[in-house]
Amino acid sequence: MTIQLVGSSYNKILVVPYRNVWIQSSQRYSLKIKLNANGNYISNRRLLENKHKSFSANISSSSSPSTVNIDENLLTNEYGWNVRRLNEKDFDEMKRVAYIQAEAFHVQFALFDDLFFQFFQAEVLSGLIYKLKNSAPDRYACLVAEASTGSKLVGIVDVTAMRDADVVQHLAGGQEYLYVSGLAVSKMFRRQKIASALLKACDVLSVIWGCQYLVLRAYEDDYGARTLYSQAGYRVVSADPPWFTSWIGRKRRVLMIKTNM
Repeated sequence: MTIQLVGSSYNKILVVPYRNVWIQSSQRYSLKIKLNANGNYISNRRLLENKHKSFSANISSSSSPSTVNIDENLLTNEYGWNVRRLNEKDFDEMKRVAYIQAEAFHVQFALFDDLFFQFFQAEVLSGLIYKLKNSAPDRYACLVAEASTGSKLVGIVDVTAMRDADVVQHLAGGQEYLYVSGLAVSKMFRRQKIASALLKACDVLSVIWGCQYLVLRAYEDDYGARTLYSQAGYRVVSADPPWFTSWIGRKRRVLMIKTNM
C-alpha cells in the first residue's frame, strides 16, 4: 500500500495515524510512503506536532485508489476506542471529563455524600481549567477516549511534561519525562480495554513531543492497576519511603517508568 500526502505544505515533522498505521512525513510537499503490514511504530526519532489539524491523503493499493481525510487530533484507535485531545472550547466536554475523574477518585462519605461529590467534581473541573489555561500545549494535555462509532466520552488521562529531580535520577541520563496521571474510566464502561487505549495514546504523545520516558505512580497494593501498567511496558523503579506511609498515614505508592524510544 502507498500513501501520498497532498494539499498542504509541512514546515515540521508530521505524524498521523491511519488504521493503526503510523505515517511520517518530514517533507515540505507531497510524499509517497510505502507501508509494511506491521509498520505501526516509530522509534529513535524526535517528532514535533504540525500546526495543521487535518489534511487529505491518497490511499492506493494495486487496484483501487481512494482519498480519505485524516484528523491529526486523533492520537490512536485501539480496541474500538478513539483517543484524542480534549476540546478546550467545549465546556460541556470539560464538565464530562471532571465528572468521570470525580467518579473514579471520590471517597464516599456516610452522610451528605452527594453534596461532597458535587464539591469534589467542581474542584476537579477548576483544576482542569487552570491547567489548560496556564500550560503550553506541548507541556500538558488532557486525553479523552470515546467509542469509534459515537461521541460519548468514556475515559480520561492527563499527561504533563515534567523534570522533577526525584524522578529524573531514574532516567539513565534523561532530563525530562511525561507524567501520566488521572487515568479514569466511566463506571459503565470498565473492563473494555479503554485504559489500555489511553495508555497507548500516551505513548503516541511521547513520540510527538520527543520524550523518551513515561512515568506514573500506582498504589503498592493495587495489583490490578500495576498489572495493567506492567502489560503496557511500565516497570517499578522505586517506592515511597517508609515515613511517607507511617507518619503521614497515606497508602504507599510505587514509581513506574517506561522507555518509549
